[in-house]
Amino acid sequence: MSSHHITVIGSGFAALASVRELRKRDPEAHITVIAPRAEFVYLPSLIWIPSGLRQPDELRIPLDNFFARMRVEFIAAEVTGLREGGRTVETTAGEVANDALIIASGGRFIKKLPGIEHAITPCEGVESALKIRERLKAMSGGTIAIGFAGNPQEPSAMRGGPMFEFLFGIDTLLRQQGRRDKFKLVFFSPAAEPGKRLGPKAMTGLLDTMRRRGIETRLGHKMKAFESNKVITEGGEFAADLILFMPGMTGNLWFDNSELPRSAGGLLQADAQCCVPGFAHLYVAGDSGSFPGPEWMPKQAHMAELQAKAAVANLLDELAGGEAKASFRVELMCIVDSLDRGMFVARTTQRAIVLPPLRIAHWAKRIFEWWFLRQLR
Repeated sequence: MSSHHITVIGSGFAALASVRELRKRDPEAHITVIAPRAEFVYLPSLIWIPSGLRQPDELRIPLDNFFARMRVEFIAAEVTGLREGGRTVETTAGEVANDALIIASGGRFIKKLPGIEHAITPCEGVESALKIRERLKAMSGGTIAIGFAGNPQEPSAMRGGPMFEFLFGIDTLLRQQGRRDKFKLVFFSPAAEPGKRLGPKAMTGLLDTMRRRGIETRLGHKMKAFESNKVITEGGEFAADLILFMPGMTGNLWFDNSELPRSAGGLLQADAQCCVPGFAHLYVAGDSGSFPGPEWMPKQAHMAELQAKAAVANLLDELAGGEAKASFRVELMCIVDSLDRGMFVARTTQRAIVLPPLRIAHWAKRIFEWWFLRQLR
């Protein structure tokens, strides 16, 4: 066992999985976590804030207890850059030295479309989800447009799943309130086959569900702009009183103040062992990285945790004088929730499983949330 100083950047799924795995494998390591706040936001449940099924404080978890149990030194700061091959992290609170580094600082939404300020980006956090709740309450009718796009240079850097959940969840909520007939719901995406990364069967199921629920679609046309009451694409424009839009993702701004290799889409290059090529004792996990694998490899919590475990195993082997040999399994696993039931989707390189929307899947998603957050509290 070592007394190495290992630094983790971030406080999301990949970062916390890294901390847990590090402490399990090396009780003596000095672990430092750098993030703006000692707080974890359980992003998968933001979909339940508009309906009131979840309140903001139920999803914002202070990490003080978790860090104390894991014997972590926490530094509240923004990372601004890296020096000396990653051995020095530059932050707004000063420099932090390390023997090894795991970058798990998540991604950044690409906000280049003209007028994007007129759209709400739901997965930015609790405040965005609350804004949706307030806007829905204030509306007596109208058109709600919900859509997502990707990063053309990085096929995996998108988060489409939650947008299907907001779409179906809002449809269910309006039906429960007896006012669905006052609203038009439109789903839009530059992708001709949105949800394709979940697998062909899942994609067909999602589009069938939209048809059954009377949700219109505008697919396959590149986005041009938003206005306060309009979505504009190369295939035409349509009116919208409320726009929810998830853009594609790219890397953090501070990556520019480092020598780290980047993918065409702006994420950190990583190999199958989660190492950043050309850098010793430097690993990446989760949304920050561009990893080799099938084009459908997801940006989701489950995948981030699998990458974090591989990164930790390799980092500790490398510090002990060995080689980085552990790789991660590529696996997509999610429940596309619609407020009262959910469609279970799992995909590996060997097979794909899709179950029709079931009440038990909705409750499974809620039970998993309880189990996960209990470990942090």
